[in-house]
Amino acid sequence: MIDEFAKEYLHSDLRETREVLLEKLDGLGEYDIRRPQTGTGTNLLGLVKHLTLTEARYFGEIFGRPYPEPLPRWDDTTQRGRDHWATEHESRAQIIEGYRRAWAHADATIEALPIDAPGHVPWWPRPDVKLFNILVHVLTETARHAGHADILREHLDGATSYLGLERGEDFWTARHAEIERAARAAAQS
Repeated sequence: MIDEFAKEYLHSDLRETREVLLEKLDGLGEYDIRRPQTGTGTNLLGLVKHLTLTEARYFGEIFGRPYPEPLPRWDDTTQRGRDHWATEHESRAQIIEGYRRAWAHADATIEALPIDAPGHVPWWPRPDVKLFNILVHVLTETARHAGHADILREHLDGATSYLGLERGEDFWTARHAEIERAARAAAQS
């Protein structure tokens, strides 16, 4: 009973976090969803593209359920990092639909297998895993990148969502000043 509860709980959180990530693209133009916002080139659409590969691979070949679309080989070092950005030939719609197809494949794997189903991740130091390990890993990876997306979106247009609440500019200006004051006071101690 706890196994099914754990599987559904993790899967539910994954579904929710996927949607949160995609919401960060809403209302932005092509340039803003693609432009590099960090020294390493991190951008909103690239996060979606990267998580597409993550879900397709981890819920596919790891469990002998290959993803039906071509994926770069995991050991092809020339392809590393290319999934973190979108070319000018890849549309927003294509990348989002690709992510949704990867969800469907991942969801089918999660639903079909028990939480203790064995898998094999050849690039991990302890390659023999269970579906539980992969659910936790992919949920963590997705939540991590959704957090990155929160920050990128805030830097683009100031849009924020804090604990599901939208706060106005006056609130955030006052909060920023309060945090700045505390930081300066701590540095003086």
